[in-house]
Amino acid sequence: MQSDVPRQLIYGTMVFVRQTIVAMASRALSRAVCIATRYSAVRRQFGSRDGGTETQVIDYKTQQSRLFPLLASAYAFRFVGEWLKWLYMDVKQRLEANDFSTLPEAHACTAGLKSLTTSATADGIEECQKLCGGDNTILMLQVARFLVKTASELGYKEPVGTSSYMRRVSTLMQNNCDVQRAEDWLKPDGIVDAFEARAARMAVTCTQQLAKFQDPEQGFSELSADLVEVAVAHCQLIVVSKFMEKLAQDIPGKGAKEALEVLCYVYALFLVHKHQGDFLATAYLTPKQASLANHQLTALYSKVRPNAIAFVDSFNYTDHYLSSVLGRYDGNVYPNLYQAAWKDPLNESHIADGFHQYIHPILKQQMLQTAKL
Repeated sequence: MQSDVPRQLIYGTMVFVRQTIVAMASRALSRAVCIATRYSAVRRQFGSRDGGTETQVIDYKTQQSRLFPLLASAYAFRFVGEWLKWLYMDVKQRLEANDFSTLPEAHACTAGLKSLTTSATADGIEECQKLCGGDNTILMLQVARFLVKTASELGYKEPVGTSSYMRRVSTLMQNNCDVQRAEDWLKPDGIVDAFEARAARMAVTCTQQLAKFQDPEQGFSELSADLVEVAVAHCQLIVVSKFMEKLAQDIPGKGAKEALEVLCYVYALFLVHKHQGDFLATAYLTPKQASLANHQLTALYSKVRPNAIAFVDSFNYTDHYLSSVLGRYDGNVYPNLYQAAWKDPLNESHIADGFHQYIHPILKQQMLQTAKL
């Protein structure tokens, strides 16, 4: 049955709900940021070499580079939420006067901002949890120390192992990417060269900047956020190169090697896309070449699609091991999801435990207040 309610009024209600969700996202993120910031000021770790008081975690650049953007986001979301509330009130007044002219823009703004703020809030809350302890920053800084030491010794000590690419540091610093077409990104050597150049250039740049500090430890502290990125670049190079090395071996199964090659390029080009700033800032890539990498990545997704289920089936995980109705091998999700819901203790009775004791009195009070109005 078609509703008699004008479609414009329904959109007006949607605008109200979305602006409310944006406001709730702002409060949720600001709550997490409040906790993480206060604890970062309380928590102390390392920083003292003479037996004195350890450094507050909030004073570390690695902490600041992750926490302060979230703090800024909390305020940004609050202010845009206030604007959305004004926008809704304006739309409401116009709707009462049969003026629907601003409704399309309000609909678009609230839809986009609801999506943006809730996604960023979910990620931000998880990041705040990591900032209270449990991340891997210290481990990455250990990798960075190794890389800086390697780069500073290049004149008299030859790098070995995973850092052996630093032997060609002069070439990696001078030669830039030669990709001219999207298909050029499907060359193993070209992919590895890109990651080696990025890692080498970032390591050398940080090593040169550290040399400007009289106190090496002070310099390491000031540049710690950049040094973490150096370590990430190096570790991603290891993963990409080992993926490539595996594909250079004999892989049994008809078409298996070709299918895995597609996944390898997806992994590598996704990293190029995600860390475009590094590749562009080091001047190894041009904006045009970065764009070509993105185009090729999108094209590769279509090649992964026919084999996606086969790829995950090859993990050979049983339904018992996955412990997920959604990931059942037979794909019979919805009937089994319904059965699983009935087995949940909450559904053993029509009325949940505690409803009459806690929820019903609140609802009754609200109804009385509404009746008085």
